[in-house]
Amino acid sequence: MPCHTLLLSGNPRPESTTLAVATQAAHALFAAAETELDSSVLELSSLTDTLLTWQHPEAEAARERVAAASIVFIATPSYKGTYTGLLKAFIDGYGPTSLAGTIVIPVAVAGSPVHATVTPVHTRTLIHEVGGLTPFNGLGVMESVARDEAALTDAISSWVDSQKAVLPVIAAA
Repeated sequence: MPCHTLLLSGNPRPESTTLAVATQAAHALFAAAETELDSSVLELSSLTDTLLTWQHPEAEAARERVAAASIVFIATPSYKGTYTGLLKAFIDGYGPTSLAGTIVIPVAVAGSPVHATVTPVHTRTLIHEVGGLTPFNGLGVMESVARDEAALTDAISSWVDSQKAVLPVIAAA
């Protein structure tokens, strides 16, 4: 049975490299778990005019979509070593238990190796503040890797291999 998965892009640019990395990571992780991927995409770039308006119906509907998913890949470019303000504004609309029971996998694309390492950690901390579960380590890749198909495939493959112990979580979601 497929597991409903949402690919959430916190990139201010639509159809970004960040979203492409998250999409490829989702496919690879689900293939390794031998589970069918049933995914949809939510790009926060389409909500920039609504996120800072308290309880705006479009932003609230988007938050409900995220909370209803079994698994959410949250993709963000690294801005100053952390997630985007766009993603932060979206997550700030949740209460402390809004994502309780939702499995969240952070994905980041960064310009430096340090930022590629710390941005998924910062995103993970943010998700814990709203009750999300993060049994998987986040994936962080350099921009140069994200633009090189072979290097990206290798990076994602290595990441998936490092997650083998928690792959059963996907089938159970």
